[in-house]
Amino acid sequence: MTGAYDPDGKVAVITGGSNGIGAAVARRLAAGGARLVLADIDADRGAALAAELDAVFVRCDVTEPADSVAAVATAVDRFGGLDLAFLNAGIATGFGLGDDFDPVAYRRVMGVNLDGVVFGVRAALPALRARGGGDIVATASMAGLTAMPLDPVYGTNKAAVVGLVRALGPGHAGENIRVNALCPSFADTAIIGPIKEHLASVEFPILAVSDVVDAFFDILAGEGTGEAWFVVPGRESAPFAFRGVPGPR
Repeated sequence: MTGAYDPDGKVAVITGGSNGIGAAVARRLAAGGARLVLADIDADRGAALAAELDAVFVRCDVTEPADSVAAVATAVDRFGGLDLAFLNAGIATGFGLGDDFDPVAYRRVMGVNLDGVVFGVRAALPALRARGGGDIVATASMAGLTAMPLDPVYGTNKAAVVGLVRALGPGHAGENIRVNALCPSFADTAIIGPIKEHLASVEFPILAVSDVVDAFFDILAGEGTGEAWFVVPGRESAPFAFRGVPGPR
């Protein structure tokens, strides 16, 4: 850790910025003096939050590569560059691989939760290079770090985000661009709405959104790249320690 991250004067794009974790991070960044582009499909809440924070809202469907490009272009045009891309847009799955499997819904979930990160990284990299470096943080999940038998599709796309971040981090370190993943457990946002009552009934602790925001800022304050930071109730967040794979004899 190198001390607290100072967002003053930084320019950030936040996908999924209208609600939940994205909105909470936006408020903390804005309070510190950052200039923000909120990118989301929820135009009503996004525009209201942008007005509150003196930010800019752009409608962005992260499954469309051009939308992510346009969001980054807005940051460059309005604020002169880009220092941080928080690729946070995500949706719940709500189905498995049995009789309830829906190929159209499957493609939509994978498009938002995985393709949205891929397209966001591609859009952000040129602007970050032009700035001399910066940060990309992607929202993954604890579902990307452990088995998720009750929701294998969600676990699949979140594990893919973790794998992507781990691969990208070392590849862009020489450009002073850090790429990391935020991996919260069940946080108190709308995405857990369908299972919140069940979690309460089994006394599964629900993570406060403020704890996720704290972990996000810890990532920015650190020096690592290609890391996946776990965020669980009652523990200090830190990079998950992956075991090395067996090498050849």
